[in-house]
Amino acid sequence: MRTRLLAATLTALAAVSLAACSSSGSSSGKATSAAGSPTATAVSTAAPSDAASTASAPTPGTAAPTTDGATDAPAPAGTTPGAPAPAKPAPPADAGLPAKPDSDLTAKLVAALDAIDPAIVGGKPEQAVDRARNQCQSLYQFPKDKGKLVELANQRFTSPDHPQGFGPDTATKINDALRSTLCPASR
Repeated sequence: MRTRLLAATLTALAAVSLAACSSSGSSSGKATSAAGSPTATAVSTAAPSDAASTASAPTPGTAAPTTDGATDAPAPAGTTPGAPAPAKPAPPADAGLPAKPDSDLTAKLVAALDAIDPAIVGGKPEQAVDRARNQCQSLYQFPKDKGKLVELANQRFTSPDHPQGFGPDTATKINDALRSTLCPASR
């Protein structure tokens, strides 16, 4: 509540100051009209009673403290004051996606998956390779989230007999087989 009151007071004070500074002729006419304005009335009635919450004008050459303890010091060159820090650039969409394997690597991958359960490949090596490449991308993106990787392997590697995946144990074995064959960079 005190912060809102202080912000409203400072805003009103700034508006009155700007009105007084913008006068070009007699300052008394402008000051009178500014004092009679609703903004000036809000300043006089809404001013906090304790001196600790009242902001004082900074001396020339110093930065004014703000309510959060920061100062109104000039921002470094090339940045906009009040703007959030620039975000890290997002990794490319194909980050962690290995290139399509040659026939030797495809044979190793199919053999590793068949050793776990022949139904994983199910006679469709191209489909198994596509699923494995996509799972490699997930292994790259979530290297420490084993639960998520197991869930994604169960979603990707399905068969007519296993429409919900092959279960957590088999999914873990699939991830290990992929790390040792197609996507060793995700270890």
